[in-house]
Amino acid sequence: MPVGVGMIRKRRAGGEKREAVLDAVAAVLAARGYENTRFTDVSAAGGVAISTLQTYFGSREDMIIEAMQVFTDREVEALRAVSTAEADPWRRLVALVDRSLHNSESTRQILVEFWRSAMRDDELRDYSATVQERYRAPFLAAVREGAARGVFTLTHDAEAVTDLLLAALAGLIISRVQDHPTPTTFREVLLAQLRQMLGVNGSEPTPERIEER
Repeated sequence: MPVGVGMIRKRRAGGEKREAVLDAVAAVLAARGYENTRFTDVSAAGGVAISTLQTYFGSREDMIIEAMQVFTDREVEALRAVSTAEADPWRRLVALVDRSLHNSESTRQILVEFWRSAMRDDELRDYSATVQERYRAPFLAAVREGAARGVFTLTHDAEAVTDLLLAALAGLIISRVQDHPTPTTFREVLLAQLRQMLGVNGSEPTPERIEER
């Protein structure tokens, strides 16, 4: 987990093997959903005894919640890596958008399960707010940096632009989980609107089709 963000549920044991088990939990969660992810399913998928799972996590709920926490932390770290790899604020935003648009099917499933679960679990809801701030941070930093450097001429508040962009990306995730048709021009339209809101000066990376992975 990233420094400064602790787990809600206490870890018990497991070390490296525990990490592999959490990957198995995430796979089952993506395939079966929160309500249908049980010790028996994870035991079969990960090749680990149910008694071991109980030692690691204590309860089914703690097991699933910890897996979602670890998974969402990985997504935040992936965005951070994308952000640090691109110096130009506009191209950085495009790279961040592309990372979100090209999430795998399992990634989208787990994110939706995380959001659904956070609606019913107070601790997870609080953690979700922390994750959202960390997920939002590289997008907002790019917008602010572009404005400070004169690359962007903002027509709206940086926070509002960032929140609108993330709302569009989250909405697409939900739509794709529900197997709704996704226009192949979604990325092009989204970036065109973002350019307009930011008053971008300069060229734009070639639009790419959204492809399922």
